[in-house]
Amino acid sequence: MRLTCLDVFRGIAITGMVLVNNPGSWSHVYPPLLHAEWHGFTPTDLVFPAFLFIAGVAIAFSFAKYTQDNQPPAEAYWRIGRRAAILFSLGLLLNGSSIILDWLLKGSPLSELGNLRIMGVLQRISLAYLLAALVVLKLPRRGVWILAVVTLLAYWIAMSLIPIPGYGAGNLTPEGNLAAYIDRAVLGTNHLYQQAQFDPEGLFSTLPALVTVLAGYFAGDWLRHQPIKSRTSLGLVIFGITCLVLGWTWGLLFPINKQLWTSSYVVYSAGWSLLVLACCYELIEVQGIRRWGWPFEVMGLNAIFVFVASGLVVRILYRLPIGTGKGAINAYGWIYEHLFQSWAGAMNGSLIFAIVNVLFWWLILYGMYRKGWFIKI
Repeated sequence: MRLTCLDVFRGIAITGMVLVNNPGSWSHVYPPLLHAEWHGFTPTDLVFPAFLFIAGVAIAFSFAKYTQDNQPPAEAYWRIGRRAAILFSLGLLLNGSSIILDWLLKGSPLSELGNLRIMGVLQRISLAYLLAALVVLKLPRRGVWILAVVTLLAYWIAMSLIPIPGYGAGNLTPEGNLAAYIDRAVLGTNHLYQQAQFDPEGLFSTLPALVTVLAGYFAGDWLRHQPIKSRTSLGLVIFGITCLVLGWTWGLLFPINKQLWTSSYVVYSAGWSLLVLACCYELIEVQGIRRWGWPFEVMGLNAIFVFVASGLVVRILYRLPIGTGKGAINAYGWIYEHLFQSWAGAMNGSLIFAIVNVLFWWLILYGMYRKGWFIKI
C-alpha cells in the first residue's frame, strides 16, 4: 500500500527546506522563514523533523511484511545499511564540496579537507533512519514504544543533570550543553559546524532525532490498521493536538529547541507533523481531492536529489565572482541584487528569490517526472 498523501507531505517538507535554505540575502528574511534563534519554535523549525517523521511513516508501510513469524532476510538489512551509507556519503559530499570548490575557484588549500565537517542534515537522516529501521525490525511493538519513551527521558535527564567541566549541570547554552561537549570529545572541534563549539546536527543530539522517526512509524503503523475514512483523519488530529500540549508543557521544564533537538521539541514537532499528515490524508486519501497536491508530489518523489543538487548549485554560485576588484560580488549576490532587490526591495526581493529558486527546481523535477526518472536510495 502506498499513500499518495505521504509523497505530497514529503514534497511540502522538501519545498520548505529548499525555500528556507536559499533566501536572496540572509540579512533580509521574514521571521517565520528563520529558525528560532535558540529556544522557541517557528514554522521553519518544523521542516527538518517533518522529513524524519515522514521517513518513519514510510518505514511502517515498507516493513509491514516483516513480522515475528516472517523475519526479514539478510538482504533487507543490506538494503537498510546501503541506504544509510549513501545518505551519509551524500552529506559528506555536500560538506566537502565547499572545500573542493574553494580549491578549484579560489586556490584555497585542499588540506582543509582535514577539517571536514562530519555531521549534517543528510548524515542525521542517515543515522536516525538506520537506528529506527533496526529498532523496528528487532523489537516488538511494545519494545519500540518503551525505547522511544526511555530515550526522550534519558536525554532530558542527561542534559539536565550531567555536569560539564567549566559549565556545570543543566547548562543549555551552545557551548555549555552536554551534547556539544560529547560532540567535541568524539568528533573534535575541527569537524563541527563552522569549526565552532557546537554542531546543530551533532552526533549525540541525533539520539532524540531517532524518536522523531519512530513517532512517524507509530503514526504509519496505526494508519495501516484504519479504514480510509474521516474518523481516521480525526484520530490523527487528536494525536497531534495531544502531542502539541504535551510538548509545550514539557518545554516549560526542558525548553523546545531545534538545535539541541530537545525531548520537548521531538514531541511538539511530532504534533505539528501529525496535523499536517491529517490534512493531507483527509483531502487526498479520503476526499479524493488530489489536484492541489500534485505539484508537491512532483517534489516529493525526488526529494533527496533536489536537496543535494540545489545545495551544490548554491555553493557554486557563492564562489563564482562577478566583476573584479573591491566591487566584485559573487554570482548569488549579483542575481539577488540585480534581478530581485532592484525592483522588489530587500525583504520582498529576498523572498521572491527563494520562491523563484523553488520554481526553478520544480521545473527540473517536473521534467524528471515526465520522463519517469525517480532517483531512489
